Amino acid sequence: MGDETNDAGGEPIRVLVVDDQELFRRGLTMLLGIEPGIEVVGEAGDGVEGTSLAETAAPDVVLLDIRMPKRSGIEACLAIKEAVPSAKIIMLTVSDEEADLYEAVKSGAAGYLLKDSSIEEVAQAVRVVADGQSLISPSMAVKLIDEFKQMSRPERDHVPGLRLTERELEVLRLVARGMNNREIAKELFISENTVKNHVRNILEKLQLHSRMEAVMYAVKEKLLELP
Repeated sequence: MGDETNDAGGEPIRVLVVDDQELFRRGLTMLLGIEPGIEVVGEAGDGVEGTSLAETAAPDVVLLDIRMPKRSGIEACLAIKEAVPSAKIIMLTVSDEEADLYEAVKSGAAGYLLKDSSIEEVAQAVRVVADGQSLISPSMAVKLIDEFKQMSRPERDHVPGLRLTERELEVLRLVARGMNNREIAKELFISENTVKNHVRNILEKLQLHSRMEAVMYAVKEKLLELP
């Protein structure tokens, strides 16, 4: 893997692991610690400790168990997002059927990982969300988008699509098809950095926080044709 630390080739991705199962938590911490470009900056055994540790350690990514004592994963997700808005949260779960996962994603989690994932999958997930992308299965995306479509916001003081350029709309359509930055770059014959800039501009213009929110907004405002 050589010099593949992270995209910027600079600082490692700072990760916090929050899980009440000590063996699982220690194992994850140890294995992630030897991954290139990733640094584990702390571990906690419950949501309360996890939240206060997040405030002091300022992690880029938090791996957070959805089932924990003292504070549920959802409560911890909300509290950590409030304490460290820039942190990306990945929920750890034994099953992707859990109703809580849906709530977690709506509460600001970047997605979820099954606990039986390989360490390569966990490391890849950390890199993906640190890069501003989501980890959400197509079925959950559809569920979220459906719910978003049904929400009727009373405030109509914004123009759909705001000042999105043609190119930004094009990027948004590809994001909505579940493509990552690299795939979008290949599709549009532009650099990955340019794609990142477009995504950042889209989020800023629409005052949104994640790619998932941008897709839901776009569906709601009929900015793209989804099947």
